[in-house]
Amino acid sequence: MGLIREPKNVDFSVQSTPWTEEELTDFRKLMTELKAKNVRQNFQYVKVRKKVLNG
Repeated sequence: MGLIREPKNVDFSVQSTPWTEEELTDFRKLMTELKAKNVRQNFQYVKVRKKVLNG
């Protein structure tokens, strides 16, 4: 595999900016909600699957 050259006037190196406290709080809240939702869905799936397998 060969090297890929950057096109002229395009810079692929990007400096990320740190998150603010407000953004971090929102992100953590969102992740907590998503994890809780996924746990509930997985639990319901297992419960239904056990019913199907057991009769």
